[in-house]
Amino acid sequence: MKKKILVSRLYPKAGIRLLEKEDFALTLWEKERPMTQTELIEQAKTHHALLCTLTDRIDQHFLKHCRHLEIISQFAVGYDNIDIEKATSFGIPVGFTPDAMSEATADIAFGLMIAVARKMFFLHKTIIKGQWGHFNPTGNLGLELKNKTLGIFGLGRIGVKMAQRCKNAYDMDIIYHNRTRNKAAEKMLNATYVKFDDLLLQSDVLSVHCALTSATKEIFNGPVFKKMKSSAIFINTARGPIHHEKDLAQAILKGDIWGTGLDVTNPEPMQPDNPLLTMENVCILPHVGSGTIEARDQMSVLAAMNIIKFYKNDNVPHIVNPEVLKP
Repeated sequence: MKKKILVSRLYPKAGIRLLEKEDFALTLWEKERPMTQTELIEQAKTHHALLCTLTDRIDQHFLKHCRHLEIISQFAVGYDNIDIEKATSFGIPVGFTPDAMSEATADIAFGLMIAVARKMFFLHKTIIKGQWGHFNPTGNLGLELKNKTLGIFGLGRIGVKMAQRCKNAYDMDIIYHNRTRNKAAEKMLNATYVKFDDLLLQSDVLSVHCALTSATKEIFNGPVFKKMKSSAIFINTARGPIHHEKDLAQAILKGDIWGTGLDVTNPEPMQPDNPLLTMENVCILPHVGSGTIEARDQMSVLAAMNIIKFYKNDNVPHIVNPEVLKP
C-alpha cells in the first residue's frame, strides 16, 4: 500500500517534485488559506505522514486524534507550534529544516537594523504623504553603526550570520548571551560571552535569534528594556512572543530605547492600527525572514527529504527528537 502524505500548504515545487517521484500518494491542500485545525485533523486521520508549517497547530488535541502518524515533517526551522513531548511519547519523529533560511533571515535582521538606524520606513511614508519639504540640517537624524556593539541573544546559525554581516560591514564588536557557550563562534567572530544583564547594558544593537521556549517567552519586557541604552536598537527576527509588544511600544515612546526592527510580532498578524507602525524609529515586516526563492526551495527540499529518507531507511536527516528512531 502506498504511503499517504498530507501536504498542508502550497509549498514550493522543489520539494513536492521529490515526493512525487517516490511511491507516495500525495494529498495537496491547494487553497491559499491554511486549514483550520479541525480540517487538518480530519485530513490527517487518513494519512501516514504530514508535511506542515508554523501556522499548523500540532498540539495535544491534534496529536490525540492523529497519534497514528508515522512522521511529521515541518517546513520551518522553528517548531514551537508542535508539542514535541507529546509527539515523542507517541513515537512520532518530527523533522525540520535548519540552516536553509539562515542567510535570508540574517539579511532581514541586518536590513532592519540599518532601516531603524536611519528611520527609512518612516521617511518613505513622508514622501507618500507629500511631506517632503525643505532641507532641515537638524531634522530626521539617524544613528551611525560603525564601531558600535552588536549584542546577539541566541548565537546559533542565524545569529552567527548576522554577526558576520555586522562585523564585516561596520567593524562592530560582538557580544552574546546563550544557554551554552559557542566557542567556535567566539573564535570566528572574536565574540565575547556575557551575562544577560550585561548584554542589555552594553549593546548598541540587540538582535534576537533564539528559539521560543517557556524561558524566552516575553523575556524582553518593560523592566528589561529599561536596562538597555536609550540609543539602543532592538531587532527581533526569531519569534514574536519573545518580546512583550505593548512594553516595547512604551519603551520607545518613553525613550528607554531608540527604536525597533521586527520581522515577527506579538501577536501575528499585527493589526494595522498598532501604534508601533506610526513611530519614526520603527520598521516592521510581515514575517518574511525566509522569503527568498532560494531559501524556500531549500526548505521544501529538506522537508521532503526528511519524509523520503524516513521511509527508505528509517532515518530523518534533520530531526528534533532523534530518540524515537530505532537504534
